[in-house]
Amino acid sequence: MVAVETEIKFRVQDPASLAERLPAAGFHLDTPRSFESNTLYDTPDRQLRSRTEILRIRSYNGKTVLTHKRLPDDRPGEDRHKHRIETETQVTDGNALAEVFRSLGLTPAFRYEKWRSEWSDGEGHCVIDETPIGNFAELEGTPDWIDRTSARLGIADHETMTLSYGRLFELWREEHHSNAEHLTFEAIQGAAPAQS
Repeated sequence: MVAVETEIKFRVQDPASLAERLPAAGFHLDTPRSFESNTLYDTPDRQLRSRTEILRIRSYNGKTVLTHKRLPDDRPGEDRHKHRIETETQVTDGNALAEVFRSLGLTPAFRYEKWRSEWSDGEGHCVIDETPIGNFAELEGTPDWIDRTSARLGIADHETMTLSYGRLFELWREEHHSNAEHLTFEAIQGAAPAQS
């Protein structure tokens, strides 16, 4: 499936409190809290990253999904919202796909994990992500729906962001002087401060 993904993120201090507020805002739970593992693949010299593209294998809630994201041709990648052309398909064997990628010269470039729950209201989606570097939520839908929903949930414009988890991890590494290479629970819990 090919679609234009439009979303924002915001930090969440208390995921349970946000989950309690979502039904009153018209949301129902689609996927209960489930562990998610993501691996981004790229060439050794990071050609995809230099073009602002990602190629990802995601394992989540018993499914494996292949995703490619790139900037839109006809609009900016970020304004108040983040916009990406997203091509996605479910696959039956993520390990076999990873082997194909390696045969083509692609390598695992970045891994990230989270616990995710998914909610929807018939127009858009809200996901709550518990990551090793903090809790976040994403609103995904049309720009108008995102703006209406964030206002309904009491999320101020200055609280929203368009950063990817990769970029949030880079900022966290700088702030915490960490040498962790991946945004995984094991790497963050065991990460030593970077040598200065």
